[in-house]
Amino acid sequence: MILRSHIQGAGLRPGVLLAALVLLAAGSLSAQKPSAETSPSAGNINLMRTPEDWSSITLAGSQLQAQPAFPGQRDQTADFIREVWQVKWRKYDPIDLYVIRPQHVAKPPVILYLYSFPSDTRRFLDDHYCRGLTENGFAAVGFVSALTGGRYHAPRPPKEWFVSELQESLGTSVHDVQLILNYLATRSDLDISHVGMFGVGSGASIAILAAAADPRIKSLDLLDPWGDWPDWIAKSSLVPDNERADYLKPEFQKNVAGLDPVRWLPKLKTKTIRLQEVATDPFTPEICRQRIEAAAPASAKVVRYDGVQALYQVSSSGQLFRWIKEQLRPGTKPAAANLKTVSRSEAPQSAAAAQ
Repeated sequence: MILRSHIQGAGLRPGVLLAALVLLAAGSLSAQKPSAETSPSAGNINLMRTPEDWSSITLAGSQLQAQPAFPGQRDQTADFIREVWQVKWRKYDPIDLYVIRPQHVAKPPVILYLYSFPSDTRRFLDDHYCRGLTENGFAAVGFVSALTGGRYHAPRPPKEWFVSELQESLGTSVHDVQLILNYLATRSDLDISHVGMFGVGSGASIAILAAAADPRIKSLDLLDPWGDWPDWIAKSSLVPDNERADYLKPEFQKNVAGLDPVRWLPKLKTKTIRLQEVATDPFTPEICRQRIEAAAPASAKVVRYDGVQALYQVSSSGQLFRWIKEQLRPGTKPAAANLKTVSRSEAPQSAAAAQ
């Protein structure tokens, strides 16, 4: 009902509408960029950060030391157990990590879920949503990227946000994925040998970089990844026009060049990859979609949706997460190379037939 009201509502920006359909979010959506009225202000405070090399996708060159995970809320239903853990490896940046396990499964395979800026973690408190994530015996691990949701807080000044600090946002989050996997590996109730990652938008970009850095990620499901930074910054509707020129400067472009998914996609050794693209997504320009698709390994499965209605048909029927679960099921052999692109139209019967 929430998703349908977003579809029919008037005045909703296209990017936010897509986020409502794609992210299956519970509750209201966050603003795209913090405003001066609601954002924390750093003033003259200058806090020392944990040394970290945002230019590298690996942890080499960074001094991140994981502290013991701190347990928080725990919920139990007939279908799943949901735990919230606070993990931390840098100053002033604790991360709420949602670990959701199916009942009566000793060591389930694990799927990490990372949604796009500006998402928060409320969806992981939705019992219906968590039931779908853990369906068929899979564990789900959810969190948000740097400078997103609850991870945007004082003393961060209002002028700094996910895109203005793109190198930090990406580099920090890619490191987070590896350290989260380190934490999960310490648990005896998860199958860390079967790990996949489902990413949307900026979360999909981070998933690509994380898989390039960490071979423990065996399968990737990517929905509208951001990338091809020169074109993305020049044309994406997410970038405010009054800030765009700053991000097109050579220094900014140089800082993010090594974190471009287009650069890393061809190098991926990940066993199975699915690339999903929505033609009407305003955040990722068509030229970027074309270059990301061209950079994907030949074995990747590419699925194109003509618009959000076609994607809605898939997500509302519970099919969105089925593919990655099929790839990670223990005993399943990696799918053979799939050079054929699958297109899904707005028509409901076309989307259903393409399952």
